[in-house]
Amino acid sequence: MPCALLFDMDGTLIENSMDTFLPPYFRALSKKVAAYVTPEKLIAQLQISTRVMMANTDPARSNAQVFADDFFPQIGVPRETLMPLFDDFYLNEYGALRAFIQPLEISRQIVARAFELKHTVVIATAPLFPRNALTQRLAWGNLADFPYALITDYQTMHASKPNPAYYHEIAAQLGVAPSECVMIGNDAQMDIVPAKRAGMQTFWITDVRNAATDTVPADWRGTLADFGVVMEKL
Repeated sequence: MPCALLFDMDGTLIENSMDTFLPPYFRALSKKVAAYVTPEKLIAQLQISTRVMMANTDPARSNAQVFADDFFPQIGVPRETLMPLFDDFYLNEYGALRAFIQPLEISRQIVARAFELKHTVVIATAPLFPRNALTQRLAWGNLADFPYALITDYQTMHASKPNPAYYHEIAAQLGVAPSECVMIGNDAQMDIVPAKRAGMQTFWITDVRNAATDTVPADWRGTLADFGVVMEKL
């Protein structure tokens, strides 16, 4: 019986470590707005406002709204001044960060097969970026041309990982029960534990950098190729 498959993106479908990706991202974005705010102030406030956004529990305010309401007053530059620069950054300079992303051939095979099996497919990435940033990363991973039911960007979502409300919101948007969803991700605390608390089934992507432990409440665990075997039986 088809179900909803929620795929984490970074570290699951594409090879991308945020420890490697974020420093050049911050440098490029800082350079874009250097005429208005120092890099030190920008990066510090980006991190603070992102934490505020991740803690959002107001279903009436999108993550983007929560971020903006905290970020722009603290940074001291009007939103009308900086937002056009941010938008232009994602249209132009952001593309240079492709060098830090590696596609995974198995990912395209798994996602294509999921659609063949008539599953509902979601890109359940942390909703901390605008849609353009996420679709570009999907394109770098050779995964952008599929008709996903949902990509969780910060304009769309009203909660974030690791809040179980994030997973409840996905299920509600799809019109399915959490029990009809399978979350597939490599981060136990961001993907597996909160999805399980929300009532979803879970597949923990493990490898030599992410050794399996019995304390993680995953229904299944293994490589992405291993999930392909499980998917055939769902």
